[in-house]
Amino acid sequence: MGAAGYIAPRHLKAIKETGNNLVAAVDPFDSVGIMDSFFPNCSFFKEFELFDRHLSKLKGDNKGIDYLSVCSPDYMHDAHIRYGLKLGANVISEKPLVLNPWNLDALEKAEEESKSKIFTILQLRYHQSIIDLKNFVDNGPEDKIYDMDLTYITSRGYWFYTSWKGDVHKSGGIASNIGIHFYDMLNWVFGDVQSSVVHVHTHDRVAGFIQFKKARVRYFLSINADTLPEEISSKGQRIYRSFNLEGNEIEFTDGFADLHTVSYNEIIAGRGFGIKEARKSIQIVYDIRNAKPVGLKGDYHPFASKPTVDHPFGWKLRHNNRF
Repeated sequence: MGAAGYIAPRHLKAIKETGNNLVAAVDPFDSVGIMDSFFPNCSFFKEFELFDRHLSKLKGDNKGIDYLSVCSPDYMHDAHIRYGLKLGANVISEKPLVLNPWNLDALEKAEEESKSKIFTILQLRYHQSIIDLKNFVDNGPEDKIYDMDLTYITSRGYWFYTSWKGDVHKSGGIASNIGIHFYDMLNWVFGDVQSSVVHVHTHDRVAGFIQFKKARVRYFLSINADTLPEEISSKGQRIYRSFNLEGNEIEFTDGFADLHTVSYNEIIAGRGFGIKEARKSIQIVYDIRNAKPVGLKGDYHPFASKPTVDHPFGWKLRHNNRF
């Protein structure tokens, strides 16, 4: 579900590389020619009702699907996950599973009643650099509290604000839409959140401080190219990732290409991540989204002071993004 989206090709590749077959796909947009590279014989539908009828017929002929992959907009995940369970299929959903923590409670009940399983993609837990970092922390001094700066800037054009991604009610905002996997990684490596402060939260960035059990983390996430470091923008680059642990840069720019395939392999083997693993990061981004920014006070990320320029869509943007 969601065959025309940005993330869909990674799922297509993972389904193919794990030796599985995609029998049906649905998306209101028909720019899905990428499927020819993976599953040219896949049935495609623009209307959910026809997609549902097709899968219902397969189920009636004892040819029902084993898994439903959900790559739809974030705010639809909950409904589409429930649909997969009703089909009797296991569900593989892109993150975030849901936008609000309490939705997970209802999904747990639905999962239990269905006897099927819900899985999510938390691919950074399979990245070797992050695994090495977790091992380093786990094997380090018990009482050590690390200092880390997380910086992630992934530039987006004005289209972003017109799409569902620019609507906080549909995407969960910047922290959720581009950062959910980073917060999951931080929680996985450094333990539970002790406290959280949001310094800046606007239409194009969020900056704050989180005290984890074993780390003090200053973070800055942005979709605005104007926040890129000069040495990055001068090269024409539009993405910047930095994990700086006490002055040491953790390199994880590479190694992402096959992580969805790794995730699918683990899910099919019964070792995938489910609601329990997803819960803490969803709570973190929910708290960030609903926190009142305190401004440039206390221990804030150095990029937090970068000037903010109002978006050209003005009132529409402020209306849609009620931070």
